[in-house]
Amino acid sequence: MTTTETSGSGDVSRSLELLWGTGERPTRGPKPGLTLDRIVTTAIEVADAEGLAAVSMRRLSTELGTGTMSLYRYVPGKAELLDLMLDRVQGVPPTAAQPEPDADWRAAVERLARAHLELFRAHPWLLNINQSRAVLGPHTVRGLELSLAALQGMGLSDPELISVIITVQSFVYGMARMEIQTVEAARETGLSDEDFWGNQQPFLEKAMMSGEFPLMAALSEDAFGEFDHFGFGLRRLVDGLEVLVRQRAEGGAEG
Repeated sequence: MTTTETSGSGDVSRSLELLWGTGERPTRGPKPGLTLDRIVTTAIEVADAEGLAAVSMRRLSTELGTGTMSLYRYVPGKAELLDLMLDRVQGVPPTAAQPEPDADWRAAVERLARAHLELFRAHPWLLNINQSRAVLGPHTVRGLELSLAALQGMGLSDPELISVIITVQSFVYGMARMEIQTVEAARETGLSDEDFWGNQQPFLEKAMMSGEFPLMAALSEDAFGEFDHFGFGLRRLVDGLEVLVRQRAEGGAEG
């Protein structure tokens, strides 16, 4: 799955105006019933169903039953539309980020991680976007606000809290990418995982008997079986953060 789009690649000022509600009105001749909200919603639906490449102004005009030029009265083009789509979907659900009564920061980190995993599962096209320059709209900023609120109990400095969020998101991104690519490979090739690995078995068995790969040959039969890799990695990540939190509580210097 290669990156096909870059956030913030259009008219950033115009994207921000649209995101923050200062430039939503079309410049002229609006079609009754057509709104910026409806355009963004339809674009997300198309991307969810068919991938980001399927989203174009022409395709949206067909879905919305309007002329392509009518869309340009609301949004300059696909680059700015992408900024709006990203902000719409990326706000962390309040139920996932909002601290619960007496909940500790470990539980908050896990909720945030699982919320991001569900986000990628719901919108796989997010994995196709370079977001190194994110255009910060209200949903994105609100999501960050909720994330920070959930992690206040860690007692870390502001840069450390931001780093915790980046670290968790990066871990989830990698795991989601592996999961979603596995599903896509089966769909695109028409070959199930079972058949794919089954075709390799005779060759692998011969390789294991050669003596060249003693560690691989010694692996247990369930080494590549069903295992909660996401949960395992998340717990280890939280365990590592706990060391830092303990250091800060004991008055340790910032690292």
